[in-house]
Amino acid sequence: MVRVKEKLMSAVFFTAALTSILAVGLICIFLFVNGLPAFAKIGSLNFLLGSEWSPADTPPAFGILPMIVGSLYITAGAIMIGVPIGVFTAVYLSHACPKEVYKKIKPGVELLAGIPSVVYGFFGMAAIVPITGNSILSACILLGIMILPTVVGIAESALKAVPEQYYEGALALGAGHYRSVFSVVLPAAKSGILAAVVLGVGRAIGETMAVIMVAGNQARMPVSLFRGVRTLTANIV
Repeated sequence: MVRVKEKLMSAVFFTAALTSILAVGLICIFLFVNGLPAFAKIGSLNFLLGSEWSPADTPPAFGILPMIVGSLYITAGAIMIGVPIGVFTAVYLSHACPKEVYKKIKPGVELLAGIPSVVYGFFGMAAIVPITGNSILSACILLGIMILPTVVGIAESALKAVPEQYYEGALALGAGHYRSVFSVVLPAAKSGILAAVVLGVGRAIGETMAVIMVAGNQARMPVSLFRGVRTLTANIV
């Protein structure tokens, strides 16, 4: 009876995994089949490397290079802002924060993850855009804030997963508290922190609504942090 249950559960898990793989595969096939005629008509090089996007002109132009570069700029800026703040916050929460303070800060960080993108966008329009304008810099600052819950949560879990013996061993060798944390515990958690960075990149590069509201939504090649830009996801919308 036990063996039958084990085989049944194995079949259920295999079916679930196969369904997930098929779903992703079908999405890729759908996008490829529907996008191939456009590539054939426009030309892949003209589409990927063209610097002008004006579908309403005669003749129309469909170059997405400005959106690719804009997405990379905004994502890189968000990572430069959000990752250091997120990692330092995770270090504080895991190795320096008093319990009473932790009980107040941790729910606040988790609450940030549940705020809708349009609310972040409205905050950016009200608090950031009046200072920096509708620009790449505004989008970088806003996305840096938006990826904080992801980076903080995963980095904190990675730091807490490091065996306590690492920290205690560093203390026994004469290192201070913060030197033990930054020289021993933090390097030991680098794989988890890297995962936090990767997920933060995914959140930043996939964000649409908030970016549209603060980045200017201008389909042109980025030339300055204080000029407007359009990302790939915003162009889809």
